[in-house]
Amino acid sequence: MRLSLKQGLAAFVATLCSLNAVAVADPLVSKAGDTAIIPGWHLQSVMRVPDDMAMLSKPGLNTTHWYRVTSRGTVMAGLVENGMYNDTHLFFSNNMENVGVREIFRQPWLYREEFTVNPSENQYFDLITHGITSKADIYMNGAPVASKEEQQGSYGGHNYNITAHIREGNNCLLIRAYPTNYDRDFAQSFEDWNPRPADNGTGVWRNVEISQTGAVSMSPFRVNTDFKDPMNTSEKEQVNITLTTDLINRESRIVRVTLEGTIEPPNSGEPIQFVRNFRLMPGKKLKASIRVGVRNPHIWWPASWGSQPLYSAHATMFIDDDSQNISDRSRSVKFGIRSTDSSVNSHNDTAFTVNGHPFEVLGAGYGPDIFLRYDENRIRTFFQYMLDMGLNTVRLEGKQEHPELYELADRMGMMILAGWECCTKWEGWEYNDDGTGFKWEDTDYKIAGAAMLHEAEMMQPHPSMLGFLVGSDFWPNDRATKVYNDALSQMDWRNPVIASASKRGYPDDLGPSGMKMDGPYDWVPPNYWYADKLGAGFGFGSELGAGVGTPEMGTLKRFMTNDELNTLWTEPDEGLYHMSSKISSFYTRKIYNRGIYSRYGRPKSLEDYVLKCQMADYEATRAQFEAYSAHQNASRPATGAIYWMLNSAWPNLHWQLFDYYLNPMGSYYGTKVGSRMEHVAYDYETESVWLINHSIKDEGDRQVFVDLIDADGKKISSTKLKPLTLPTTSKQLHPVSGIGKIKGVAFLRLVLKDAKGKHELSRNVYWLSHKPDVLDWSNSTWYHTPVTEYADLTKLESLAPATVKMNVKSSKVKGQNGWTHRVIELENKSKVPAVFMHLNAVDTNGKEIAPIIWSDNYITLWPHETISLALQFQGDFHLWKLELSGRNVEKQTLRGK
Repeated sequence: MRLSLKQGLAAFVATLCSLNAVAVADPLVSKAGDTAIIPGWHLQSVMRVPDDMAMLSKPGLNTTHWYRVTSRGTVMAGLVENGMYNDTHLFFSNNMENVGVREIFRQPWLYREEFTVNPSENQYFDLITHGITSKADIYMNGAPVASKEEQQGSYGGHNYNITAHIREGNNCLLIRAYPTNYDRDFAQSFEDWNPRPADNGTGVWRNVEISQTGAVSMSPFRVNTDFKDPMNTSEKEQVNITLTTDLINRESRIVRVTLEGTIEPPNSGEPIQFVRNFRLMPGKKLKASIRVGVRNPHIWWPASWGSQPLYSAHATMFIDDDSQNISDRSRSVKFGIRSTDSSVNSHNDTAFTVNGHPFEVLGAGYGPDIFLRYDENRIRTFFQYMLDMGLNTVRLEGKQEHPELYELADRMGMMILAGWECCTKWEGWEYNDDGTGFKWEDTDYKIAGAAMLHEAEMMQPHPSMLGFLVGSDFWPNDRATKVYNDALSQMDWRNPVIASASKRGYPDDLGPSGMKMDGPYDWVPPNYWYADKLGAGFGFGSELGAGVGTPEMGTLKRFMTNDELNTLWTEPDEGLYHMSSKISSFYTRKIYNRGIYSRYGRPKSLEDYVLKCQMADYEATRAQFEAYSAHQNASRPATGAIYWMLNSAWPNLHWQLFDYYLNPMGSYYGTKVGSRMEHVAYDYETESVWLINHSIKDEGDRQVFVDLIDADGKKISSTKLKPLTLPTTSKQLHPVSGIGKIKGVAFLRLVLKDAKGKHELSRNVYWLSHKPDVLDWSNSTWYHTPVTEYADLTKLESLAPATVKMNVKSSKVKGQNGWTHRVIELENKSKVPAVFMHLNAVDTNGKEIAPIIWSDNYITLWPHETISLALQFQGDFHLWKLELSGRNVEKQTLRGK
């Protein structure tokens, strides 16, 4: 196509304008107090460019053939972002197995970006890293800034003075990230949970920043309070806040500064102003602490106990001379007024308190995305799901993520138990016979110390922080313990510090961990959790569970071939790529399937297998959380349980409470029932009922209804109890009548109501066998306790069919966060129970709607019983359908409205 003269001139002018726009691009930072994130990178392998870092790090290089990626991301994340790979293909079947063999992932990768700065006199510039995996050389404008000997580790955050390297106009930053080896490097790894990503997480996975200051710089505020007890009258009137920052004089002269700041209360309250003066000697660092009184403080609580009011603090620092120039500004830091503590009781078990109240940890272990991609909305859904399940704590085992995760937890009231990870370089101790990590050398202590300093500074102000574990499977040696403790002290850490997640040993400086890591990690029957051995409901279980988390059919078909799906239910001992790595104890579902086949009967189809998996998974998680809840104030109390795990890094077949695509399943709803705030639970061992109360305020008379029926819906027994409930207390009520009369299978319904019987607080249905599961405790392994006799639930396969009427009621009520809200009414029209009904909302293409929140699911209805369930989901779907299926209920579909 030929252009007219007018069109050609217009194109020429547009080109000039474009070039001019590049030439006069806004500076990344322009004045003292500015800090900016490097907004994005050009990414390329060293195999595809000249081996000349000095040349590559000078402005003006043609990067047309480099990949353009966002501000933070691993190599694989960047390649997926650029369409070189896609999740749908990578995650299907064993496709990812062929990616990691490529030589390109065994070589370093380059992250390059150009930006504009207009430096002026008496201004200083820092390059701030927050962790580059595994290690990196850093160049700027043709000159080295840092080498891989200094910039090491996933959590190696450093400030580099780059003032001498900054130049007027265009500048170039180049990072050479070296390939990661989990056993040699302080990285965040994946163990046997899923295949390792091809790049082992290599790259600039966290933000890199440029800051500009005057003569004196300041670090982010660290925040502590003297608050201890919300019942203390004086603390209700005033709490003292201590803000701490490190001031550094960048010049060779004495400098005086004035720090002017503000504490902003929640709910637009009256701001609190403060002014402090400091004198800094030439080139020196000063730890500056500012104490401010807060009248009538708003107290921060975990979500289940109250609200999450957040204060914010910020300040501007001026040079105290005739110029009164700004030297630096603090980033606004949000914090909450609350207290956390832990102690090891007489049973050598750790117990936590929050705001003076005993805090039973009910939580799960978090897994990051397999390519370490961070999605704020996705993590928000994780926390929404956790709160919906009644969980109060997420454990980060060496998966500390980004500041946004902690900010989200602060706002949502989710407690965080963070710490270093197991098995790799982090636990390369002489006494660790299980790990694969290389033993620590002298240089490693400096790397670990830098990581602890950085993570402590990032986490310190957050009210969501419950504690930090400086070891996982094994405790750190004495030298490492001192390094960690010194770093935590330097960052004014006030939360509990725990030696490890196990009771194998401990350093003298920290004392016993008080946490048990005795398993299980694979399937055990429900009565396991009511025993007095290993992982059962007593003490603090730092990571344990029945290894369940089978996705529903729609998800399974998204990542498994037809042959793999067939293998899933016809070859119970076969290894599966989407379980764990081939060297793992969890590569097969052999133990899990033996429990399914023995208790529920051999599956007749894939659909039958998935249904039986959901029933077993529901049983497993409910029993775990009910047993720990029931024993919260026992003679040897259950002080905490972390289910292993919360979620999966990629589409997986186990160890999850919801699947990778955010669909809840049996394990989710078993957890939700078992962790209710006020609840009634069945003890499989004593055949009795427990009344559970996790609240700190609710108390008084209650009504409990206990009904036992047989498979034909005929009453075996019915009991009404009128117990008294107290805060953070559980009590054993009464044996269930008629258990000995069960023939085949029976159903037990427990209903908890308020004193007047008007409001239902909890409803809970069990399917029980005439014979119990018998465990072989003496032959337990670290991950499993064998079963010598299985409960017989095969009668469930021959239940008489039930007819259930389903009706969708529109609702004018908006759900949380503006989600669409609907009410579903189910009526059992039959004289037999309608067993284990699953409601599934799908779009017009039959794809599950997620995220989604049901008030309950996988429910069993008594004959002629009616129940209403609430449904919430994102968006306003006019064309959605509701599917209902169950053990003895024919599948039906109802169009939504």
